[in-house]
Amino acid sequence: MKFSYNWLSEYLEKKLSPSEMVDLLTMHAFEVESMEKFGQDYVLDIKILPNRAHDCMSYIGVAKELAAISGSKFVPPKMNFAEDKKIKAKDFILVEVPAKELCPRYSMRVATEIKMGQSPKWMQERLQACGLRPISNIVDITNYVMLETGQPLHAFDLDKLESAISNFQFPISKQIPNSKSQTKKIIVRRAVDGEEITTIEGKKYKLNQNNLVIADEKVAIGIAGIKGGQGPEIDEKTKIVAIESANFEPTNIRRTSKAFVLRTDASTRFENGLDPELTAMALERCVSLIEEIANGRVAEDLVDIYPNKVKPRKILADVQWMQELIGLPIKAQEMIDILKKFEIFAKILKKEKKTFIEAAVPSSRLDLVAQEDIAEEIARIMGYDKIPATVPSGILIPAVKEDNLIYEDKIKDILVGAGWSEAQNYSFISDEDKKIFKTFKAVEIRNPFSQDQKHLRTTLIINLVKNIKENLKYFDNIRLFEVGHVFSMVDTKPTELNVKIAAVVVNKNTKKPAEGLFELKGLINILTEKLGIDGIWFDDAISGDPPQYWLTFTHPLRRAIVRTDKMAFGGVGEINQTILDALGIKEQISFFELNLPDLVGLATEERAYRPPSKYPAIIRDLAISVEQTTKIESVLNIIETAGGELLQDTDIFDIYEGLAGNKKSLAFRLIYQSDERNLTDEEVNKLQEKIIKAIEEEGWEVRR
Repeated sequence: MKFSYNWLSEYLEKKLSPSEMVDLLTMHAFEVESMEKFGQDYVLDIKILPNRAHDCMSYIGVAKELAAISGSKFVPPKMNFAEDKKIKAKDFILVEVPAKELCPRYSMRVATEIKMGQSPKWMQERLQACGLRPISNIVDITNYVMLETGQPLHAFDLDKLESAISNFQFPISKQIPNSKSQTKKIIVRRAVDGEEITTIEGKKYKLNQNNLVIADEKVAIGIAGIKGGQGPEIDEKTKIVAIESANFEPTNIRRTSKAFVLRTDASTRFENGLDPELTAMALERCVSLIEEIANGRVAEDLVDIYPNKVKPRKILADVQWMQELIGLPIKAQEMIDILKKFEIFAKILKKEKKTFIEAAVPSSRLDLVAQEDIAEEIARIMGYDKIPATVPSGILIPAVKEDNLIYEDKIKDILVGAGWSEAQNYSFISDEDKKIFKTFKAVEIRNPFSQDQKHLRTTLIINLVKNIKENLKYFDNIRLFEVGHVFSMVDTKPTELNVKIAAVVVNKNTKKPAEGLFELKGLINILTEKLGIDGIWFDDAISGDPPQYWLTFTHPLRRAIVRTDKMAFGGVGEINQTILDALGIKEQISFFELNLPDLVGLATEERAYRPPSKYPAIIRDLAISVEQTTKIESVLNIIETAGGELLQDTDIFDIYEGLAGNKKSLAFRLIYQSDERNLTDEEVNKLQEKIIKAIEEEGWEVRR
């Protein structure tokens, strides 16, 4: 916020140079971001922090800080004005506040016989220094007082308001030349759904019951705390003004301002919270300037709706505790003397051999609520540079090794190294997702951000498939993985389940069936091998207790549970066509999802070194014709059993499903090798024949 140096200086008995102001504020209160010359003045750009916006977005607030820090005396602005006993404010204006929960206080004063014109040069220069454009004396005065006190004001032309009592004339109307005024009413209410208002700038806004408005008997004439409306605005013909000074509920102002994308100087102050006691003081300052500058007659009394007055707040602070927190042996009386500079009057209390300070906090300091706040006030006035630097002492205890986090990072590195990209999704799914993927036991959120985030995910696969759908617009081959928690209802209670690791793959132009599925099986083999997990296999019988989604959105012939002899720890499969059609995806998507804690439990960092054989390998290829329903695993078992120890490895490198008679061809590469000697062709041929014989005994045909 921009502050005029000359204007600030008026409130200080002891004059400070601009550079002294900058140094004092920066070291003890707020950072001064810049200082620039402005005619015969300087403009200080002071960064007011949110916790002090309620009192220091004003000249008086910052001046009080400077006075306390520098040891100077604060000089309050003049508020001398003479109320005209012949006219009373209540005869001009009535106020009703149906929305008391959104307006804790609403105050008004009335001034008559206004002489409209330009504001004085000194006032115009000060407003310009703060970035405001001078308009007219009355409008400039309300802006000036807002900057000075921090309390936003709004002036209404009373003659333009709708009458509350249509045929009632003021008894003193003869004394108000050219006045056509009758008693007028201001109503502070919630807007009606669909109600419209046009602001002073001519922009229309459609209101709803969540918006607070200032209204007369007929229409809304202002968006409360944000912007005035067309109708009762001040112009060159204005003779009678009613000045509004109110306190509005901060959250409602913030929501309305954000919804309308309408941020003003007033809304900025209201949404940070203001002292309700400030309304009357700001009005006194305002009418004193109106009397001085616009020759106005100030009506007697204040129209004030203030049902729940703010009670004084007291804070009990432990002196010894504050000394230890600050790090200095400050005496209790010194603390009291420092607090007095901020108009925080305190006294010493003794309780149970302990010394306390009871501080009476002024209503203007909304930020002071606990003894920590009192300690901070004392420390910053003394100067943080006075606190001696000490090396902290203590025992450093090594952090407990968290295996899940360590292995999670390791698994991510393995998957990234294998060519997969990590995705990070929100933990929410929509009603539509739940319906398409046929998920059960999904946890419903009580207050969702939107309908697209109504449930917690039961599996990582749902959002990963949606990621695939979006990425297919730009890429042909997509490989994604994610690590995260999933959720489910367990015995009617929402429960966060174990961390899962999921991966998805799609190849847009592939012509080979189940290519993605085999790729993922290979990825699982790489992952388990690097984690030191032996003896994994893929069980397509889907026995035991598979994940609840397993039977609902996987392809019935292309899915398997990933197992070891000890446990099942996940599954691999393809998304069924029904779901792909519902999502508008033409390509086949394969996936796996594994339990991280199970992987961690199976993983081992021990490695048994086995040197590679120094003897050459002999390779043979074998093509076998089998029925379409025959499992590859079944064929591999026959080959490896018949091949014995010299058959070191068996890999399938081709599948062809175009054979007659509803058959398919499986091509295997067999690697024979010994760790002790060279193998001969004759020896390998005998093993090959043995394998062929075992295959033919199963009724399968070896293609020669």
